[in-house]
Amino acid sequence: MGDPRRIRNKYSGPMHPWQKQRIETEKPLMKSYGLSNKAELWKVGTKLKKYKDNAKNLVALKGAQAEKERAQLVDKLKSFNLIQSESLDEILGLNLEQLLDRRLQTLVYKKGLARSVKQARQMITHGHIKVNGKKMTAPGFLVTIKDEASITYSEKSRFNDPEHPERKMPETKAEAKKEAGTKKAKPTEKKEEKVKETSAEKVQESKEEKNE
Repeated sequence: MGDPRRIRNKYSGPMHPWQKQRIETEKPLMKSYGLSNKAELWKVGTKLKKYKDNAKNLVALKGAQAEKERAQLVDKLKSFNLIQSESLDEILGLNLEQLLDRRLQTLVYKKGLARSVKQARQMITHGHIKVNGKKMTAPGFLVTIKDEASITYSEKSRFNDPEHPERKMPETKAEAKKEAGTKKAKPTEKKEEKVKETSAEKVQESKEEKNE
């Protein structure tokens, strides 16, 4: 029969769907981090809220258990390089961009393994990226500082080939524009040659007519 319980979302969305200020702040984040839908953004926001709520509760608590939970929370956030000190106040100052920067999709793009954040997402979902020797297919996976250096192409990925066309990236934007300009100039050059040929033919025909 299976489990009869209702499967609930692991994140909480906004209370109201049409809030202009919230929508305007979400749009640039969606674009810059290459998120496919708002749910991915809300998942990260829910994690951030959970960290802050835990920090607020631990501020008032005392005892051995509270100290243990406090140390676990601090160590976890330090492993993501989100905080540097033992203070819980630093946890309360975290923002959404700091967590988005730790997503696998963002780090694959920043390490130069992909040309864009959208291409980084495609690489991950298609199994071209591995972390710490394991193939990872979740773009929203939060990567620790320890595992960040191990992000690379998987063994069977075609991107391992240095001659792969997607890996031959121009060093600067100027070179990219130059390449695009040369590609666009080729068909125009052909047109100019055709025009010159037709004009030369017309001149030759006019000379022949005069001689006759």
